[in-house]
Amino acid sequence: MTSNRIHNFNAGPAALPLPVLEQIQSELLDYQGSGMSVLEMSHRSKWFDQIINDAVARARRLLNLGDDFYVLFIQGGASMQFFMLAMNLGLEGKPVNYINTGTWSTKAIKQAEILGKDVRVLASSEDRDFSYIPKDFAVDKDAAYLHFTSNNTIKGTQWARFPEGQGAPLISDMSSDIMSRPMDVSPFGLIYAGAQKNIGPAGVALAIIREDMLARVPKNLPDMLKYTTYVEKNSLYNTPSCFVIYTVGLVLKWVEETIGGLAEMGRINREKADMLYGFIDAGDFYRGTADIDSRSLMNVTFRLPDEDLEKAFVEEALKEGLGGLKGHRSVGGCRASIYNATGLDAIQDLVSFMKAFEKTKG
Repeated sequence: MTSNRIHNFNAGPAALPLPVLEQIQSELLDYQGSGMSVLEMSHRSKWFDQIINDAVARARRLLNLGDDFYVLFIQGGASMQFFMLAMNLGLEGKPVNYINTGTWSTKAIKQAEILGKDVRVLASSEDRDFSYIPKDFAVDKDAAYLHFTSNNTIKGTQWARFPEGQGAPLISDMSSDIMSRPMDVSPFGLIYAGAQKNIGPAGVALAIIREDMLARVPKNLPDMLKYTTYVEKNSLYNTPSCFVIYTVGLVLKWVEETIGGLAEMGRINREKADMLYGFIDAGDFYRGTADIDSRSLMNVTFRLPDEDLEKAFVEEALKEGLGGLKGHRSVGGCRASIYNATGLDAIQDLVSFMKAFEKTKG
């Protein structure tokens, strides 16, 4: 760690790679000889044009996107995408299919229902407090799309293998595991991700949309709520979240050039998760809350024997430079979010602390 920096296990806004923060610091007052900070330059300038195009190009390379996919930056985060996707991609007279694996899926379902869509929840893991990923469901043959949340930050579950749309395009909220592992994007009509968990700071959603989806966009939607607007204007219809896009571009550069791409990123993330889960499973003082075959590689949720111990654990961990380990307020317990920017050294230090805490309190 550098100076007073802690190991950051926050779920979002979350850790950013230290080299990215250092580059931001070095360029903050004068971006590459422009005499201005990115915070104050025009989004119509040649400098920002290069910034956004570079971010798009890196996303395309990392995900191996074909020419039939567009990379967009949209304000409003994933929460705005919950209703924007239903407005744009739902089809008249056709149901929209959802799989409910927790809070964010539930919110997406609610927004589609508010819009009056024929929402059909094919499967849900609510019967066991969203501790697993459902496996038994059948997609409606005439469904406009199948929506799912790829990783669930609150409950600590993740799709190890994506569901099959059975003819319907997949749509996924990948806010907390985008760019964490290789993936095949071809079955997806839309992928969206709030940046603040795994690829940047808060303020923008990265959206990846397949070209054939654009024909669905109704003409009578407000311009700012049409995916076609963002495609036609290269996400520059209005003033975008310039500094966030700049930072996302630097994070993607780090993944591509420093880490070496998504295959290596996925290997590292698996190693981190295996180390932490392996320690949790080795004893009975700490207990993982998600089913083993549904466990997230990004958000490790666990409990201690009682809530008083959990409170002490979080407080003492912070004193040791391990921050953000409190579970989501809706479920309690503890959670270590181990996104791309959280290094193996952070996991090693966390496990060492957990051993010492158990020895003292167990």
